[in-house]
Amino acid sequence: MSLFKLATIAVLGLALTGCSTMDRLANVGQAPALSAIDNPTTMAGYQPVSMPMPAAIADTYEANSLYRQSAKGFFKDQRAHKIGDILTVIVTINDKAAIDNASKRDRSSTSEAGLGGALGSVLSGVSVPIDPAVEFNSGIQDSGTGSVNRSESLETMVAAVIVQVLPNGNLVIEGRQEVRVNFEVRELIVMGVVRPEDIQADNTIPSEKIAEARISYGGRGQITDVQQPRYGAQVMDAILPW
Repeated sequence: MSLFKLATIAVLGLALTGCSTMDRLANVGQAPALSAIDNPTTMAGYQPVSMPMPAAIADTYEANSLYRQSAKGFFKDQRAHKIGDILTVIVTINDKAAIDNASKRDRSSTSEAGLGGALGSVLSGVSVPIDPAVEFNSGIQDSGTGSVNRSESLETMVAAVIVQVLPNGNLVIEGRQEVRVNFEVRELIVMGVVRPEDIQADNTIPSEKIAEARISYGGRGQITDVQQPRYGAQVMDAILPW
């Protein structure tokens, strides 16, 4: 490999790892910093949810009545229902999958063709063994097995904030939680769309009632950093064909 190629690879490696390496060196001996509390709607990449909505019902009042037609209930409760309200999401994930497949295929064939022995005996009158002049043998045998055994479990709770109210009354929620233990930060992110009717009387909602749910549980810190391959290994793994 030429010196120019080596220099190019070195420069690319420094460009990929420069910022991350400098940040790590600046924080040697310090615990990972927690993220600042920000308004989710002002964060880069935020997109308001757009879904098919029924026609809105206009508020109408009957004479001498306190009830309005679009009201969900006559008596007001303390469950979250407007932008900025907080509710608790009970995250319960118990996924288990076990799949075992096996397949086998076997085929064989034999073909023989001969004329030399028979033709020689007729022409010369001499008895000769009648052996096949051409013989074909073929066989195909395939076998395969596959097995999947996966189990995932997560049980926790996180407070989420209503960031948007859709025209049909459904609520868009987003919740973030960070817990730092020694030099490791555990992050939990929950977002999705919920119905006000699914919010329980204690202002909680189970995660299986969240539509378009996006749940992320991970971490950052020294342990997570050690578990990840280096940037160079990730780049080589992505571009090498073998």
